[in-house]
Amino acid sequence: MENKQKIFERLKHGLVVSCQAEGDSPFNSPEGVAMFARAAVQGGAKGIRSEGFDKTRRILSEVDLPVIGLSKSYFEDGTVRITGSSAEVERLVKIGSHIIAIDGTFRKREGLSGPEFINKIRCEFGCIIMADISTYEEGLECEAAGASCVSTTLNGYTPMTLSDSSLGPNFRLLEALSGKVSIPVFAEGRINTPEAAAKMIQSGAWSVVTGSAITRPALITKWYTEAIKKVLCQ
Repeated sequence: MENKQKIFERLKHGLVVSCQAEGDSPFNSPEGVAMFARAAVQGGAKGIRSEGFDKTRRILSEVDLPVIGLSKSYFEDGTVRITGSSAEVERLVKIGSHIIAIDGTFRKREGLSGPEFINKIRCEFGCIIMADISTYEEGLECEAAGASCVSTTLNGYTPMTLSDSSLGPNFRLLEALSGKVSIPVFAEGRINTPEAAAKMIQSGAWSVVTGSAITRPALITKWYTEAIKKVLCQ
C-alpha cells in the first residue's frame, strides 16, 4: 500500500469519480460500478470513491487509482451516515481501501460524535481517514481529531444544513475550510458541471469529487426530460 503522502499527491488537483449505484439501477452490482470506474480511468480521473464492501473490492481489483472506500447507512431521522461503525472500518481496511471515508458530522454513532469517532478509528487502525463533513466547525474539529483530509460531502444532507441543498455547490464552505485547515480539502456535493469543478479547484480544493453527473444515467436523463417538459409547459 502506498503511503499517505504519495496517495494525496496522486489525487492533487484531479477528479475523483464517485462510482455508486443503488436501488433498481442496472449498474447496482460489483460488475456495474466497476465498469463506471474503468470508464473514469479512460476519462482521466485520478481517484475513485466507492460504497459497499463487495463493490469496493471489485473496483480495487480492476483499476490502478487510489480508492476511497465507505459504507452507507442511516441515522434514526433517515439522513445518511457514512461508515458509522468500527466493524465497517475494519472490513474496508481489510479489502485494501486506500482511504476510508467516515462521517465527521457532530451526530452521534456508537455513542460518539464524528470527531470523537474519527479519533478512535485513527488510534485503532492507523488508516488514512477522509472526514465527510457538513459544516465549517465540523471540518475544524475533524482535523483536530486526526483526520487525514476533509470533504464537504454531507453539506446539504444533514438536518442542520438541509437548506443548503438547493443552493448548488457550496463554494463558500470550501473556501473557508481550505483557507483554515492544514490538511487537504476535497470538494463534493452538487458539483454537476465541469465549470463548477474547475471553480472548486480555483477556490482551493485539493481535489473534486463528482458522482451523480457522471455515474447516474437515469438521473441525468431526468434532468434533460424535465427541462424539455418545462419548456413545453410555458
